[in-house]
Amino acid sequence: MRTRHLILAALLGASFAPAQVTFQRLLNAEKEPQNWLTYSGNLLGQRYSPLTQITAANVKNLELQWVYQVRSLEKFEATPLVVDGVMYTVQAPNDVIALDAATGRVYWIYQYIPSNDARPCCGRINRGLAILGDTLYMGTIDAHLIAIDAKSGKPLWNTVVGNPKAGYALTHAPLIVKDKVIVGVAGGEYGIRGYIAAYDARTGKEAWKFYTVPGPGEPGNNTWAGDTWKTGGGSVWVTGSYDADTNQTYWGIGNPGPDWNGDLRKGDNLYTDSVVALDADTGKLKWHFQFSPHDEFDYDSVQVPVLANVEWQGRPRKIMYWANRNGFYYALDRTTGQFLRGAPFAKVTWATGLDDAGRPVRAPGSYSTEKGVEIYPGNQGATNWYSPSFSPRTGWFYIPTWDNYSSIFAKLPVEYVEGRNFTAGAPQSIITGVRPGQIVTRKEEEGYGAIRAIDPRTGEKKWDFKMTDVTDSGVLTTGSDLVFAGGREGYFFALDARTGSLLWRMPLGGVVASGPISYMVNGKQYVSVNAGSGMFVFALKQ
Repeated sequence: MRTRHLILAALLGASFAPAQVTFQRLLNAEKEPQNWLTYSGNLLGQRYSPLTQITAANVKNLELQWVYQVRSLEKFEATPLVVDGVMYTVQAPNDVIALDAATGRVYWIYQYIPSNDARPCCGRINRGLAILGDTLYMGTIDAHLIAIDAKSGKPLWNTVVGNPKAGYALTHAPLIVKDKVIVGVAGGEYGIRGYIAAYDARTGKEAWKFYTVPGPGEPGNNTWAGDTWKTGGGSVWVTGSYDADTNQTYWGIGNPGPDWNGDLRKGDNLYTDSVVALDADTGKLKWHFQFSPHDEFDYDSVQVPVLANVEWQGRPRKIMYWANRNGFYYALDRTTGQFLRGAPFAKVTWATGLDDAGRPVRAPGSYSTEKGVEIYPGNQGATNWYSPSFSPRTGWFYIPTWDNYSSIFAKLPVEYVEGRNFTAGAPQSIITGVRPGQIVTRKEEEGYGAIRAIDPRTGEKKWDFKMTDVTDSGVLTTGSDLVFAGGREGYFFALDARTGSLLWRMPLGGVVASGPISYMVNGKQYVSVNAGSGMFVFALKQ
């Protein structure tokens, strides 16, 4: 691993003094809507901005303010942070960039060059940063956690989190809770044993570690046959959430290994395809809920846990909303993990429904076979890593959705070898036919991508904004009842949050592949989104 620090501030005649971002500021992010202080905008995972300068009446007057073109050809999936007029983002794989949030002027670039052992399964990507005090935190694709001075861009400490030769990687934005930096490891496609770990924000020293695949003597180990827990997967590659009232942090856990041959790991395979609630101080498991027991379709449950305090059946309740890749949405009591409600939000054929405890009822014939079986939703799921949004104003849940897409799943035998693919299958175009061990993803003629609004208290679909192609865009809602999102068609658009009607649209010439954010500098509201290799920033015409 090598690092290179480029100090551009002096050369450009620009400077700034970053304010101290205390944990209290992170806890109360809604009190400073001019900033975007965490990956999801707040620790509740809502991706909601209270800003109201841009409205349904004037959104048509949005115009481009500035563009930052990254030099990387990797996918640009990072959500930036904005702190008092300074924006911090990541150019893949691991270059941190500080910019003037009003003009796009670069202050500094810190370049981290990962080791050649890095082998993330799905692109050399990074989805963002965390900040505490005047220090930024970044995970790297060779499984390091790095602290960086927010003013100068100089590295402060560098901690090894996992072994990249075995497939361990960090791709998500860290989560700050009190004086700790919390991350989880990716690498489920390589047969890792996943974990979530917390590190002291000042020193980088490990504070606690929770294994997402329990070993002998740990609760849940009996859901794995024999020694299959050792290569059980359970990766983490999307940022979790935190509830200060319960002092619990919530994380979605990925698929079991091997991905598509469940015969090699009989049992429910905890805590894969689950949400886990951990004591933020100790990492001790408080509760878990498994969405897809014994997953054979690589559905994962690595989505953002969205937390809300709402009236539920006549009384206040602390709720967790979850749009799952398996095609079902869920409402859970986030204090106890009790299942409250669940229903499909896209076409589902692998299960006929959920029982009273929220466990899926498997449909006949919905198991992976050597010849292959067609399943809805497909391997990419009804949604994926891209963030949903919850609006406290409407009370609705806004989900980037793939609907009516299927895959043909077929299984193969596989043996574990450290650092090698451990999936027991591979993608294959339907045109060339199906052979055992191949996954064939098919777009049905009527299949589509959508931004879908549902009332999570009832399961009622309120509206759909359909696209001709699918979407990799997260969703942003605002205090003026706007929804911002995009898709693979290359458009960035604004919708009415209550009706779904299109209010504004702009072609950006590339796949929109991040969650939009909104912030304010000097009294002007901005909206930012990534598309292709660029970050595009909009504001109202002056």
